[in-house]
Amino acid sequence: MLRCASARLTGDLAGVGPVTQTPFVEQRCTSYCTRHKSNTAVRIGGDAVTAQAVDQPENTVTDPRRWRMLALLGVAQFMLILDVTVVAIALPHIGADLGLHRDTLTWVVSAYTLMFGGLMLLGGRAADLFGSRRVVLLGLLVFTVASLVTGLAAGAAMLIGGRVAQGVGAAMLSPAALSVVTRIFHGNERNKALGIWSALGGGGSAIGVLLGGVLTAGPGWQWVFYINVPIGLVVLVALARMLPAELPHAARARLDVPGAILVTAATGTAIYALINAGDRAWLSAATLGTLAGAVLLYVLFAVLQRTVRSPLMDLRILARRSVAGGTFLILVATALMIAVFFLGSFYLQHHKGYGALRTGLLFLPVAVATIVGAQVAGHVVGRLGARPIAMTGLAIAALGTAVPAFWDGSAVVVTGISVGAAGIGAAFVAASTTALGQVAQHEAGIASGLLSTFHEFGAALGVAVVSSIAAASISGSGSTGFARGFTFAAIVAAASAVLALFVVPAVKPPAGVQAHAH
Repeated sequence: MLRCASARLTGDLAGVGPVTQTPFVEQRCTSYCTRHKSNTAVRIGGDAVTAQAVDQPENTVTDPRRWRMLALLGVAQFMLILDVTVVAIALPHIGADLGLHRDTLTWVVSAYTLMFGGLMLLGGRAADLFGSRRVVLLGLLVFTVASLVTGLAAGAAMLIGGRVAQGVGAAMLSPAALSVVTRIFHGNERNKALGIWSALGGGGSAIGVLLGGVLTAGPGWQWVFYINVPIGLVVLVALARMLPAELPHAARARLDVPGAILVTAATGTAIYALINAGDRAWLSAATLGTLAGAVLLYVLFAVLQRTVRSPLMDLRILARRSVAGGTFLILVATALMIAVFFLGSFYLQHHKGYGALRTGLLFLPVAVATIVGAQVAGHVVGRLGARPIAMTGLAIAALGTAVPAFWDGSAVVVTGISVGAAGIGAAFVAASTTALGQVAQHEAGIASGLLSTFHEFGAALGVAVVSSIAAASISGSGSTGFARGFTFAAIVAAASAVLALFVVPAVKPPAGVQAHAH
């Protein structure tokens, strides 16, 4: 049977066993699988695609444990996402117990975000080269041990060192786990699985506020980190038994260490600049100089990737409309999510004077709304395509965040954020299905790492921008700054909904076709 590495619509990333249906892309394939004769033409993002008439596959192999694997990988991913917002609620108590100043406390969050975002591409590429199973287990082990170390911290050095190690483990685990998900699910099942995965991202951030309040007010801030240890160990043992053994797809390729160093330094530098832009001012020499340094490092990385034998990333993947559209959506959705959570948390705690526990409980409907929005989107994206889901989700996000921009009060703010969160959850699903729906199996890790990197960029950008806009209310009194922050978020969501019409490809799987990449 002739094989086409790039043959795909929006279906499975990995077709295994005897194949009786073979869609292929006219633009790239020079040799075709020719089991059937009749062809049906469809169009994907401007590229002409021909799908042969298909019957149901005679012997498509699916792992019967795939939903259990998704549940375990989801729990692991849930811990990584929780660890951003759950710590934010505990910061005042950490500072009081360890005698830390404000700038040091900032690094308790920033150290994790920097390592998580900076090493994400390296983690994704490692999954492609060495196998997702190995990278998932190693990343989970590092994250779990680092959580124990961080909880035991008696000073700033051990605390921040533990957070750095947590970020390293998370950067290995997250893209490798998403790569596993895209490989074990096929067709419409993958859309549902990605919907669940997206719900974990948005819902985890909101639940982190609730859990942080409960743990901080109860057993103490140390349990914000300790809770990861028993859960991590149980998931580690279960995944070690359940994840299928796999041969690395590119077993003879070497990891591009210089490229990894450059892209990690570039991403870390860019996130560092965004984190500190609110305090230093956006047009200050320090901010602009740091961003310029990040751009220079990215340029050097791009030049290197064109010269090495085994590059960390094929830069042509960025030129694909699906990948570009997906990264745009994940950047905007994450920036909006973190921005409204940040504004809502500060509004309730600083402006209204609510405690950590009460604030956390008020974020419960936000978490539920995010999960519902992602689940609904995951069920319909296969029929409607990613573009209408993205546009509708972002429009709902704009309407929701506009509510607290015009009216004041705790109930109004929580209601508006909840409505907006439902739309953001749907946008997450559109982002993942758009970016990952048309990548080959050997690119699943790096594509997942790319998506996760832009997730971290969005988080840093969202906090940096709204903290600058709402600075008057955050550091002082009154709600004018919060209203301006919500107004800006609503404008960005509305503008992004319009841009999605042009940026996101109109990809929808043809009825009756399940695409396999050979």
